[in-house]
Amino acid sequence: MREIKDLVSFQSANRTKNPQRVLQEFPMRILSLVLLLCFTSHVTGAQQLSRGRLIDVKGGPESVVWAVQLSDLHFSVHHPDRALDFKILVGPALSMINPSLVLITGDLTDGKSKDLLTMKQNEDEWVEYQTVMENVARSSGLDKSIFYDLRGNHDNFGVPAVGDSFDFFLNYSINGQLGRRGKVNSVTLQTGERKHLFVGLDSTMSVGLRGPTNLFGHPTDQLLQELDLELSQWNSESSKQVTKISFGHFPLSFSAYSYSGRSLKDIFLQHSISAYLCGHLHTRFGKNLKRHHQPGHHSVSSREFFQLNMHQKPLENTRDCSFKASPVQEFWEWEMGDWRKSRAMRILAIDRGHVSYVDIDYKAGAKKTIILPTFPLDSRFMSTSSSRHMYDCQHMIPSSYETVRALVFSSSPIVSVVARVYDSRSGNLDGVLEASMRKHADNNSRGDLYTAPWNYRAFEDPSPDRYWLQIESTDIMGRLTLSEIRPFSLNGLSAKISWTWKEFFVMGCQWATLYYPILWSALSFILSILLVPKFFLVISRKQYTYKDFVAEKGVIKGIACVLQDLCRIPVFWFGILAYVFYLVLCPWFIGRVFTDGGNRGYMTYMGWVVKNFDYNENLDYIGSPDIMVVVLPHLFFVVLPTIFVTGALAAERGLYREHFLSLSGKKEDDYGSQSERSLFYDHRPGRRSKFHFVDRWIRKVLLLLCFAICWKHFQKPFIIIINKNYCQTKFSRQHEFLSNFVQSAIQILF
Repeated sequence: MREIKDLVSFQSANRTKNPQRVLQEFPMRILSLVLLLCFTSHVTGAQQLSRGRLIDVKGGPESVVWAVQLSDLHFSVHHPDRALDFKILVGPALSMINPSLVLITGDLTDGKSKDLLTMKQNEDEWVEYQTVMENVARSSGLDKSIFYDLRGNHDNFGVPAVGDSFDFFLNYSINGQLGRRGKVNSVTLQTGERKHLFVGLDSTMSVGLRGPTNLFGHPTDQLLQELDLELSQWNSESSKQVTKISFGHFPLSFSAYSYSGRSLKDIFLQHSISAYLCGHLHTRFGKNLKRHHQPGHHSVSSREFFQLNMHQKPLENTRDCSFKASPVQEFWEWEMGDWRKSRAMRILAIDRGHVSYVDIDYKAGAKKTIILPTFPLDSRFMSTSSSRHMYDCQHMIPSSYETVRALVFSSSPIVSVVARVYDSRSGNLDGVLEASMRKHADNNSRGDLYTAPWNYRAFEDPSPDRYWLQIESTDIMGRLTLSEIRPFSLNGLSAKISWTWKEFFVMGCQWATLYYPILWSALSFILSILLVPKFFLVISRKQYTYKDFVAEKGVIKGIACVLQDLCRIPVFWFGILAYVFYLVLCPWFIGRVFTDGGNRGYMTYMGWVVKNFDYNENLDYIGSPDIMVVVLPHLFFVVLPTIFVTGALAAERGLYREHFLSLSGKKEDDYGSQSERSLFYDHRPGRRSKFHFVDRWIRKVLLLLCFAICWKHFQKPFIIIINKNYCQTKFSRQHEFLSNFVQSAIQILF
């Protein structure tokens, strides 16, 4: 519209200056105005059409919709059982569940060799994925268009660019085949008076590095802008309530920041989505990989680096019960298990705005009956501050609280469903309610919703885990199925769950933020243990010796003695100092980065620098902070142990010398290798028994540690070399330098 205004103002300005010229140019300007109006209407129409797909869900129960999530399939030519089990189990399960959507959140194929050393795309795996998905869609009776699959990092290994010949996702995935080729896709399920918006996002890096330096999601500013638009597409329509769900592959703890410093969390909080569904971590880290997000108190806070527990401490604010009050900024992040080993599937339901889910384990085979309680919600993983606010302010819909509700999916007719509520105040689970549930009657039912009326006011309690709910169903074959017993809180209170250390490590730590603080702290510590002892050795009169350690027997004295003995060997001290500076200033690896491309790149502690395919420019520092899986283990498990073990070898050498002199009665100047050998072979009675250093078992243990460190050092580079297809690439100069350095250090020490 601004272009139209500019054109009209231009005509007005020139009308009085040259009337004859205006008359001559009038037809052309009218034509330009018409074309501009057509273009503007086309753009407006395109913007309206850019809204995601709208599905009007038919059939009852009208108050509930449900979807299925699968993640981390890892179809592999080396593990055909994954695809076979998927085809056998998932098709019938989807037919029984009859979801409105099927979400597959990344890592569709494995992209690894049998020995796990080479990571690149394998077209045979993609062909298998396409075949299996077509079979599943056909056997389940579901429309293929309700399947939404996303890229994971495994689907991006070694892909130079989107649309490249190695980008098999575009050719074989469901999204690719149906033309959903954008980074953000949305679909809205509409039932009665509610809308349920699902927005999927692909945050894999635009340049697909190979593992292990392809581990994080990399949302761009453009992706965040598109995500913002998709999540706000129904904001202008206040007539229907909207529940917003987003799904992707990477957890937020493994998602980097955009160039402008924004994150997915910022967008999700801005729109107060109900939940973010993701995968990536599998179940080997734990089963409580869930996290409740709220904004931090300050622009820079500890929450930007880590979150100690699943639930954040609620922000202190005054309760505003006015209808004009801003919605509470919060959302749940639910990572789910993998199909690869756990054979996991998730069913997610939205019941009058209440979002719940159940995870099913198919390792033991098919399930005859599945129960998903939709109300009341699990107070451990589903309660929100907004539901508590609505309850306290009495803004909730009373009818949504007046019944216990559950979806029951079964391959056989169900004859009875019973809801049981237990009270745990006494320390045991004492039954306080048992109610038969009735099937929600509907002529054209999509699934079976069972309800039981209850007096919900009787279960209000300040404790979020006093009352527990369990649903029991019996089918016509007499098979009994119990749902997981779960606590609930009608007040919207959250039962506190503590992570294990592994769960905290992968969900509670914001690794994109922590990488550089950890890196520079580690480098500062390494430099301090090299420079501070050298300072005391050269400048200060205070020097720590073996006698000081024996006299006081302090740990600090012992470490100071070890580090100063290390400083007394100039070749090693200057060598390791030069090596540390090399790690900061020079490339770690140099070679070919992609599957079969000729493009060469190099890796530093800041990321990979790779030559662009289409333009004569470099892609600077891609794969950051992904490279932390190489950089930080190398510093903590190679460089630091090398310093301490070599210092210990130097200290053991000094101890042996002093012990030798004390036994032989020689002076320092008389000490030599010939005297050492003569003492070692002195077999006089009593002499050998008194000299317990003769076998030097400490040195042997330290040498074994040296071999372990060397193995750790060369293991990771070897894997990276294989993964980056460095068949014609030599080792980075740092490894050749360190190898020669270790050999010379051993010669000097022994």
